[in-house]
Amino acid sequence: MNRPERSFASDQIRLERRLPTYWRVTFDIPPVNIFGPKQLPLLNNVITAIENDPELKVVVFDSAVEGFFITHYDFLAPLEDSLSIPPGPTGLQALPDMLVRLSRASAVSIASIRGRATGVGSELALASDMRFASREKAILSQWEVGAGLVPGGGPMARLPRLMGRGRALEVLLGADDVRGDLAERYGYVNRSLPDAELDGFVEALAMRIASFDKEAIAETKRLVDVASLPADLEIRPEWDAFLASLGRPASQNRIKALMARGFHRAGDVENRLGFHVGQLGD
Repeated sequence: MNRPERSFASDQIRLERRLPTYWRVTFDIPPVNIFGPKQLPLLNNVITAIENDPELKVVVFDSAVEGFFITHYDFLAPLEDSLSIPPGPTGLQALPDMLVRLSRASAVSIASIRGRATGVGSELALASDMRFASREKAILSQWEVGAGLVPGGGPMARLPRLMGRGRALEVLLGADDVRGDLAERYGYVNRSLPDAELDGFVEALAMRIASFDKEAIAETKRLVDVASLPADLEIRPEWDAFLASLGRPASQNRIKALMARGFHRAGDVENRLGFHVGQLGD
């Protein structure tokens, strides 16, 4: 039996080729999987590899950090670090570009969510073709409005297509944590499963898809994409709105208040971000 081939994009984003047709991408950015400009080139390498491998049929995204799938963007990184990264092949800015390309890739993408998928983590999950969550441990959220920000990675374009306008606005404007069972009822994820069953279910589904014909998978996915994916024109304004909101005094004040409570560090704020943004007041 052949052993999986490990190809490390970095220590923080690991790419494991379990089969030529089936890959795993694992985020390992302790302590809480904060994602920022340093990780953007690493993720771009992974997305480019997914796009260009003719044998790949399915890729699963997961996390090695207990309690966190991927959390929010890095607000301690200098803004110029994000602004200096050029647009990607779609013409979109780096993060939305990668998420759009992931959605359109011929390979099937699956997010296996155990822990917090908050901000960027939610946006990566939404850009994936399927999302499966631990019923006990998964928490999804778009928390940004609670901090005076506008989400930047495409959730306004993607969430209404999954759960309808009213529920999408509840998630976006409520800025609260959504646990696995409610995420399933709302259509935020395909299914929530008992935590002990999540890995086995995702592995079995990925292996099943990997056993099917590549051309049939790719053509079926392409036609579903035509019927369901937002156009780039819907995605483009979100990142610009995020950056603009980041510079507003009200946003800066809220982020400073979160920092004072313990934001960006392991602890209660990161574990209960929905609760804490709700405590900031006017």
